[in-house]
Order: sequence, then C-alpha cells, then structure tokens
Amino acid sequence: MIEEYKKIIEKKLEEYFDEKLKNPEYGLFKDVIESMKYTTCLGGKRLRGILCLEACGMFSKRYEDAIPCACALEMLHAQSLIHDDLPCMDNDDLRRGKPSNHKVYGEAIATLAGDALISFASQIIIEKTPKTISSDKIVKLLYEYSLAAGAFGIVGGQTADIEAENSTEKISIEHLKFIHKYKTGALFKASLLLGAITGGADEKQLEAIKNFGDKFGLAFQIKDDILDFTSTTEILGKTAGKDENSNKSTYVTIFGLKDAKEKLNNAIADCYDILNSDALKSDVFEKIIKSLEN
Repeated sequence: MIEEYKKIIEKKLEEYFDEKLKNPEYGLFKDVIESMKYTTCLGGKRLRGILCLEACGMFSKRYEDAIPCACALEMLHAQSLIHDDLPCMDNDDLRRGKPSNHKVYGEAIATLAGDALISFASQIIIEKTPKTISSDKIVKLLYEYSLAAGAFGIVGGQTADIEAENSTEKISIEHLKFIHKYKTGALFKASLLLGAITGGADEKQLEAIKNFGDKFGLAFQIKDDILDFTSTTEILGKTAGKDENSNKSTYVTIFGLKDAKEKLNNAIADCYDILNSDALKSDVFEKIIKSLEN
C-alpha cells in the first residue's frame, strides 16, 4: 500500500502544478510555478503524504478524501527544503541527489517559490477536498496546516535550529528536543492529524494520533542525525557530514553515536507502544517505523 499511496500522491502533485502551468493567465510568472514544481516533484519517500492517507483510511476506509491534504503536506515539506538549502540557511547545493532549487532558479525565485508553496498548499486543500467533507472540517484542516507551517511549527523549529548552529558550546537537551519537536515533528503530527480529521476521528483518537506523531517525529530526526554522521552524500542525496562540520548540535554530537542509536531504539519502541495501546492498527505505520530501525 505504501507504493500505491506514493504513486497516487506523485500523480496528483503533477496534475495540480500542470493545471496552473497550462493556464495562459499565469504565463508571466511561469518561472516561479516551475520552481515550486521542481522541488515538490523531485521525488523522495512521500512519507508525510503517505501518513496522511493512511490516517484517513484508518478511520473512514476512504483514504481518497485526504489526497488534497496529502499533496498539500508534500508541498509544505518541499517549501521547507527549498528554504533550508538557501545560502542564508543550511547552504546546500544538493537535494535528493539533484541541484537545490536556488542552484537551478536562483536565490530570488527559490525564495519566492518557497513562499508561494505555503499558500498554494492551503489553496489545494480548499479547492480539491471533496464536497462531501464539511466546511467545519476544512476549517480544522486549515488550522492544523497553518499551525504546522508557521512560527509555531516548522518556522519556529528552524529558527531554534539556526540559533544553535556554530555555537562554541553544546545546546541543552531541552533546546535540542524543542528543535526536533517543531522543525521535524510538527509536520509529521500535522500529516497524521489532517488525515485523521478528514477520516472522522474523534477527540480521543486525535489525541492518540498527536502522541504518535510526536514520537515518530523524534525517532525520524534521531535517525536523520545518525545518517548524517554515518552515511554518504550519494546515498543521502544531500551533503553528508554537514551537522558535524558546522558544529551543529544533534543527538550524535551531544550523546555520541552509540547512545544516539539507543535513544532511537527507545523512540521506536514508544511508537510501537502507542500503536498497540491506542488501537491504531496499521501495517503501513508499522512498516514505516521498521524502516527507521538500525
């Protein structure tokens, strides 16, 4: 099902961008739309969109209702990658094994493309979500999306991350957890919430999904920290070893590789516990968690 979800998301993303690119009214700003599409459709695991579709199907058996949300989340993720790669941020020339957006379109267009993706994603939720989904639900979807997209989500996390770079001292564990909770975890939590809300989950189920999103986001980021230390540029599709070279505080630089792996295993165990205790039975979730194991 993971591959099926991925194909659906990629097909719909292409459709949503091409629909705008083919409209002659938008000809004068075709470059920025192409820049938006470039990074969004560059590939990747589509993990956030997949989690969204699975969460929706878990509660309604109609995962198709959440396709617009899944695509919107992938757009928001692409926005974070475009801005993260800019020279004023992480300054990386590679993304998913291809030139970063600003290396292809220039810094100005890349910046504007990132800005535009934030609003285009919410536009897609409004335009493309099936009419069978109530307006009250759509308001909830947009609220959770906006929360994840802004200063109280990934922007806040990125800000805390920038403040921690090139520091002569290691940051506190609380600061590190804050970065991971908002820079990485906020978007995973939103992905699960948007799917669950679309699928009709009740408040208790939404709380369980939130808890799972927090724990999964932590596990994912610890794994990412480990891979930056142990993997290669060719495998990662982005420059390896940047965290250490920029004196960035991560689970590996603070705890060491061995303890970071142990903390990853603990976070993964927490994810499994939540699935079992809160009856969030999902082969898709289990396979995704398993992919993070050492």
